[in-house]
This record gives sequence, structure tokens and C-alpha cells, in this order.
Amino acid sequence: MSKLYARSKRRVLFINLCMVLGCTFMLVRVGWLMSSAGGDYVKMAHDQQTRDRLISPRRGNITDRNGTIIAGTETAYAVSVIHAQTKDEEKTAKALSEVLSLDYNEVLEKVKKRVALVRIKDKIDAETADKIRDLGLDGVMIDEDIKRIYPFKETAAQVIGFVGKDNQGIIGLEAKYDSILKGKKGRILTYTKANGTEIPNLPQQREAPVDGGDLVTTIDINIQRFAEQLIKNTVEVKQAKSGLILVMDPQNGEIFAMANYPSFDLNSPYEITEKFAAENAGKEKNDILNRMWRNFAINDTYEPGSTFKVVTSAAGLEEGVVKPTDTFSCNAGRTVADRLIKCWRAPRSHGTETFVQGVQNSCNPVFMDVAARLGGDRFYDYMIKYGFDKKTGVDLPGEAVGIMHKRENIGPLEVAVMSFGQGFQITPLQLVSAISATVNGGVRITPHFAKSLKNGDKTSDFTYGSGGRIISEETSDTMRQILESVVAVGTGNKTYIPGYRIGGKTATSQKLPRGSGKYIASFCAFAPAEDPRAIALVLINEPQGVYYGGQVAGPVMQQLMGNILPYLGIKAQYNETEEDFKPVIAENYVGMKVSEAKQKLEKLKITAEISGDGDTVADQLPAAGEMINAGSKMILYTR
Repeated sequence: MSKLYARSKRRVLFINLCMVLGCTFMLVRVGWLMSSAGGDYVKMAHDQQTRDRLISPRRGNITDRNGTIIAGTETAYAVSVIHAQTKDEEKTAKALSEVLSLDYNEVLEKVKKRVALVRIKDKIDAETADKIRDLGLDGVMIDEDIKRIYPFKETAAQVIGFVGKDNQGIIGLEAKYDSILKGKKGRILTYTKANGTEIPNLPQQREAPVDGGDLVTTIDINIQRFAEQLIKNTVEVKQAKSGLILVMDPQNGEIFAMANYPSFDLNSPYEITEKFAAENAGKEKNDILNRMWRNFAINDTYEPGSTFKVVTSAAGLEEGVVKPTDTFSCNAGRTVADRLIKCWRAPRSHGTETFVQGVQNSCNPVFMDVAARLGGDRFYDYMIKYGFDKKTGVDLPGEAVGIMHKRENIGPLEVAVMSFGQGFQITPLQLVSAISATVNGGVRITPHFAKSLKNGDKTSDFTYGSGGRIISEETSDTMRQILESVVAVGTGNKTYIPGYRIGGKTATSQKLPRGSGKYIASFCAFAPAEDPRAIALVLINEPQGVYYGGQVAGPVMQQLMGNILPYLGIKAQYNETEEDFKPVIAENYVGMKVSEAKQKLEKLKITAEISGDGDTVADQLPAAGEMINAGSKMILYTR
């Protein structure tokens, strides 16, 4: 009896111990769930009982310096389907595919997906959204969305960039400043039953989106449009491969215009233009698109040719190895390291000339002599000072860096060819930045597009530090005078504009491989020469027929400067021989017949350039009321 009692007692104790251990485990488990994993389970329960629908914020506008919107946002709508609330999948798919012009099978596949919510189509207009609402389809939701619009279409396309389906910036300023433009998404929260249907009579919770900030740029849309029309016409007339016009303030690096041609429509960036399709036949679509989106001013490098002689000249003057009055002898070439390097004028020569005349004549032997006096190390030092080994810092993605020799590989031959812009490659923007530093007093600046950021009533300006002094103010003054003489009496004479003192340098760059017969004609000019407020580069890639920089790019630069200088408020100062070329105030020709407008412009000694096939003027550039130089050009857009 005692043994039976003892066994029963042990069993009771064992059972009690198991119960105590079980309860202890359960208490510990509950405590752990509440303290450590409780948040996760609460979130899981919340996710199971609710449904989020995201609300896109308004993406910030991108404007030009005067407040004109060049990239904006308009309200659009998005169509989604909640599978749990859909009663007739086939009927829903058929109706949506017809209204949205989508493939029925693809829509049906989405409608049948057993997910909380599936997007059918976004970026639809209000009229289409109303049609779908009127159908009263169960499970179909219409939410507000946004659509990016570019009112000027191709204008500054490679600079502005565009956004993808998720409104994220892809290239250009849209990509660079995506974080400040995109804003923060909002959401609509609804409560659902276990089967996924919404619980009636429970209010939705709405978290408002935060709109993005507005980016004010340094672009002047009027200068940009004029530059684009000018480069487009030049490329087509010269049957060239492409062209570029870049306009900047050399004092602070603000870029007024960066015009690439050919371009593309920002509202349909994935549609390949005819010109790109023809030139890239047989290539993959993505490769063609990447070529189409490239910005030649910053993404590609080239041999600058004679425009680089500005740098060689400045370095020689700064180091004291040459003076403006020094004399040189051009015998049509120089022999360096047993190699004959010809002057562009060979077999003719320039004979005896001063340094200033050598710059005016763009005489290669003069610059080879100056570079030889500098020597390889000092010449290379100035390449580094001017920043050809690094990016300019422009606020656009994908900027390339100059391709240079290593210091230890530079011998007499390399110095000779580098002196006139061969044997290395830089971007067009690197060149403009270098010449800006040469004529602005000797200080390197940072080229840029972002001017200020607007968030509601708050405005904050972007700041850009100085890149340091490269040459002295005295050398800069001398270079401005010498380069002004290039336009007055030298190879840049086709850019002469009555009433304005303009400085500049032409170039005819032979493309690699040598002997290909392909050239780049270019001209970099600045004005006014005494106090530069605008610097511009005109570059024509592979012009047919005459290809010399002065003859091809010079007249383009004249038209460009003749229109933008008065527009920028830079007044002309005429001497006695220039009185007949004083500027006039542009009249309003909008609404006139093209023939009548042309007659009026002819009386003012202004050439009319017609854009379009219509017979009535729809727009004009320069606009009515602006100053325009006699002898220059006005663009009449027709309808």
C-alpha cells in the first residue's frame, strides 16, 4: 500500500512539474512575443487587415532663369484592380482592355492575379478615367497620378532629361536632382475583411504626399531655342553628322544654353528619331537610344585643334617665354624629332610675323615654338592647372574626363602637336571652361545649371566655389586683346559684329584616324572683349564641302552673338563706319503673312529665317520689343 502511494505521489509531482514548466515556457514565450516580436506580429496583423494605395507626389517643376517651366507636372490617373473584390474577371478585363486600348489577354492575366492590388495602367487622362468610373466595375480603383510634361519638346533634351514610369529621373537634370524634385509619396489606407474585401462604413485614412521642390536653372529658354534653331539649320545645310552650341557666362559659369543637334522629343524619349535610325541601322535599340540621349558637350571627347592655342598662348605669356612683340618665322612647318609638322597653310607660309600675328593667323609653327620654350613639364603643369585631367564639375551625370598623355611619356614631339590641340582629347565644356578662365581675369569657374531651389515660399540659392587662379589678371588682359584682334583682322573675321568688341579663336580639327577626311569645324568666342559677359562655342561635326572653322562656324557665331548680346542687355558702341548697323526694336510679326513680315524685315536690314511650312507667323525669335542688330537674323515660326 505504501509503495502504491509512493508511486502515485511521484506521478503527481511529475505531472505538476511538467505543468509548472509548461506554464513557465508559455509565460516566457508570451513575454518574448510582447517584448521582441510583438511589433512584427502587430505589423503582420495590420497588413492582413488593411490595404495601402500609394499617392504620387507632384514632381517639382524645372524652370529657366526667368521662371518659364521647361519640365512640369500635370494631374493624371492610374487604374488598378483588387482581385478579392472582382466579381467577373472576364467582363472586367474586356471592358478595361477596350477603354485603355490594351491587349485583352494581358489585362485578363493581371486581373486574375491573386494579389492585394495590381496596376493595369497609369498616366491616363481625366476623360478616360471618367469612362472607367462610369462602367461601375467591381474591384476597379481609380487613383490620382502625375504625368511629366515637357512643353518645349526637343528643347534642351539632353540637358533636362526625362523620367521613367515610376517618375524617377533617367538622364540630365531630372536624374541629377531627382532627390529634390521627386517629393515623398502619400497613401490611402483602407480596412479589409479576411477575404480581402473592404469593411463598409469604416473611413479611409489618407496620408497626403509631400510635393517635390522646384529647380530654377541658369538656362534662358529664348537663347536655348535660338541656339537650337541655328545649329539645326547649320547641320542640315552642311549635311553634317551633328552640331553643338554652348553659351555660358564666363564670370560665374552659369550656362545659358547647351544645344545639341540632332535631338529628341522629351515627351516620347523612347521613340527613335529618323536621323538616329538612319545612322545606326542594324544596331540594337538600346544602343541607338543611348546614342540619341548622349550630350556631346560633356559625354564625348575630341581633339580641340586650334581653339586650344588659347591655352598655349596664355601659358607662354604667363611664364614669360613669349611677349606679344616677339617675332617668329613660318616656313610652312617645323621639324621636330625628325618629323616634319606642317602649318595648316602649307605649302605656303606666313613668313615673318609677331606673336600676335601668329595668333591671328593661327600659325602652327608659332605655337610649336612657344610650347618648346615652355618645355614638357611646364606645358603639362598648365594642362593640369586648367583641369583637363578632371571633370569640370558641371551638375549633369555622365561627364567624361580628358584623355591625356602621362607626364613621363611627353617628349618634344608630343609637346609640339599638343601646342595646337592634337594628341589629346577633351570635352567641349572643358574647352569653354578653360577659355573662360583665360579671359575672365584668370580664375577657373564651375560650369553649372542649378541656380536656386524653391520649396513653397522658401528659396535657397546654389553656390559654387572658385577653382583657383590659373593665370594673372595681366596675362588675362593681354589674351583678351590678342583674341579680339583675331576677330577684327584674323581668321575669326566672319564673326565681326558692328558695335561689339568680340574675341575668339577658330579651329579645324582633323578627326581620327588621320587622313579620314573628316573634320570638326569650331569657333569659341566671347563678348564684350573688354569685360566678357557671354562666351560661346559653335561646333559642327563632319561638315561636307568647306570644313574650315572660320568659314563654317564663324558665320554661325556671328548670328548667335548678334542676337544674344542685345538680348542680354549688352549695348553696342558704334564708331563712325558702323552707324548704319545700329540695332532696332523688334516689331510684332505674329499673325502676319510670312511674305509681309519678310518685306518689313528687309527694310530693317534683318534676314528672315522661316521655320515651318505655313504662310502665317505663329511665333518669332527674338520676341517683339527686344533689341535686334541690323544685319542679323530673325526666326519666324509659321503655322
